[in-house]
Amino acid sequence: MSTPMSTTSPQAPIGAPVTITLSEGYFSRRNWFDWLFALLVVAGGVFAFLQYNHAMDGYEKGILIGTVPVLIWLGWFWRPAAVLMLVVAAFSLLSISLYDGDLKRADSVFLLKYFLSSQSAILWMCMLFFISTIFYWIGMFTGKIESDGVDAYRSNTMEVLGSRITWTAVGMALIGTMVRWYESHHIGAGIGHIPVSNLYEVFVLFCWMTALFYLYYEMQYRTRALGAFVMLVVSAAVGFLLWYTLVREAQAIQPLVPALQSWWMKLHVPANFIGYGTFALAAMVAFAYLIKKQATETKWYKLAPLWLLGIVLCLEPVVFRQSGMQTLSTYWAIYFGISALIVAGILLGRKAIAARLPALEVLDDVMYKSIAVGFAFFTIATVLGALWAAEAWGGYWSWDPKETWALIVWLNYAAWLHMRLMKGLRGTVAAWWALAGLAVTTFAFIGVNMFLSGLHSYGTL
Repeated sequence: MSTPMSTTSPQAPIGAPVTITLSEGYFSRRNWFDWLFALLVVAGGVFAFLQYNHAMDGYEKGILIGTVPVLIWLGWFWRPAAVLMLVVAAFSLLSISLYDGDLKRADSVFLLKYFLSSQSAILWMCMLFFISTIFYWIGMFTGKIESDGVDAYRSNTMEVLGSRITWTAVGMALIGTMVRWYESHHIGAGIGHIPVSNLYEVFVLFCWMTALFYLYYEMQYRTRALGAFVMLVVSAAVGFLLWYTLVREAQAIQPLVPALQSWWMKLHVPANFIGYGTFALAAMVAFAYLIKKQATETKWYKLAPLWLLGIVLCLEPVVFRQSGMQTLSTYWAIYFGISALIVAGILLGRKAIAARLPALEVLDDVMYKSIAVGFAFFTIATVLGALWAAEAWGGYWSWDPKETWALIVWLNYAAWLHMRLMKGLRGTVAAWWALAGLAVTTFAFIGVNMFLSGLHSYGTL
């Protein structure tokens, strides 16, 4: 709001009016949609409290009450998130109404069977993430190159489609998650729980959370060129999720083991996966940085570290076989073989790709902000995990393999941020460090479940 005020200024004649711009208040910047959204969130919170307060303890009631202002703030901070939440809520309620308390209706009601049951929605999520990745990559090679080397934000039809499909995939993932939560409460007494309790459920969480953070940065920096890289790691997670569903039938909802029957899970796991998701996002941005940085490099030995990525991917099935998981060999040989070919294709086409990527400064900034956000939430998750452990097992820390590797992940990114803030770490070294951090994070996320055992062995393969 600009308000003309009469005052004196050293630079102006005495008595001349001077215009002073006053900052608008936070609430005065809200429009009708913001207030309608806030009203709907409050109404939803009140309804959930009245409907389910008998099934919640004091801590869970506190979490519900605290969630309401957080969701309102998030919707006001980023309006597309508000639209997403309203759409997810509408379709989730539609699904619940179609169930009408009878889970058997999932096999007879058309919308439930093909779209809105939890498993149908999550399978749609998987397909849409694959499709969005393809569209992003088509856009990478067909889009118009502006004079500064960055794709025009709105002119690349393929990338716009990739972005829209990614939004839809995130929406389907959230609908599937909300409906799965409802389904779990109708399977039997004491089975209902928030769907973040096993590898299947947290992989869904990882996929939509990583994609959603990317979509925020996409709008913030007004470039969709990074979608081709970031969606690769999401598609890789989808590939694992499909195998886990088809081979292990992991989609079945299971009762919680006693240690997980705690309100701490509702806080610890989402915070943890914000960290995992943003660390993965930073790693893929780091990969894009290295591709752009070495776009004109012709000496093969200077590209050896990047070629090594493809070789490692080819050798991964051997690691799986040596671990005694022979059932993985065929699927994962194809999975990692395709991954290796993708890396090789990116390296061979690096000049064309680099021309469409944002400036190195932008890539470096996205990488830094992703790690900073992830580190903050991962720290919170680690503290919450320690408090949960004290309640469940009687001690804050037990050097369980999962705890040990969580500490390694935390120390890795703490050192990265320290070197950046204190020593000005930038460029190639920072990018390689962020990329290597993905390997450490992946082992902490899933490798511990595959090769080690301990108190956290709830999602074994």
